[in-house]
Amino acid sequence: MSVTQEIIKLKSELPEHVSLVAVSKYHPASAIREAYEAGQRIFGESQVQELQRKHEELQLEGIQWHFIGHLQTNKVKYIAPYISLIHSVDSVKLLQEINKQGEKCGRKINCLLQLHVAREENKYGFTEDECWDYLASGAWKELPFVQLCGVMCIATNTDDEAVVRGEFRRASAFFNKARQEFFSGCEAFSVCSWGMSEDYPLAIEEGSNMVRIGSMIFGMRVY
Repeated sequence: MSVTQEIIKLKSELPEHVSLVAVSKYHPASAIREAYEAGQRIFGESQVQELQRKHEELQLEGIQWHFIGHLQTNKVKYIAPYISLIHSVDSVKLLQEINKQGEKCGRKINCLLQLHVAREENKYGFTEDECWDYLASGAWKELPFVQLCGVMCIATNTDDEAVVRGEFRRASAFFNKARQEFFSGCEAFSVCSWGMSEDYPLAIEEGSNMVRIGSMIFGMRVY
């Protein structure tokens, strides 16, 4: 199916409360434009240089850019003026830099806290204990140019559904507990970002309300 057909099919199948991030990394601007014309507005990128190029080329009304890859602190300044949501905040140092660059731009930057729930050691993110301790410290309240909007995670790359489900469930439990403890009455803290092309139905069953889907929409990556 074409990009247009895939977008229409996905949007018709996803529950109303679930947002679709079309993961457009390594795909050309023309494919993004086709998805945009089919009604898609949120696009996920993981390389700052590639995102910069696409942002400059695709000045489309209402388009939202989400950063979903590992973000180095020295690259934050390039995307701070326009990024809609950073999914991959995996350290306090990164949050502090985002706040610094947000102040320079005069805008509050929306962020998700990335939890490390997978078995692979090479995945980034806070452990649940690290993230809880940081939230409990209240230090995030001293970052006026950061808006914490929820939690992101990436499950273990495995065919074992029980493992994946268990990891999503942990992330969901953490989100619910954190929202109750630290964000009561804060409407912004509402995003549960987990689930990709291979596991998004499972992710939605386990509380996700934002899925990141690339290969199903755009096909194999164009390097």
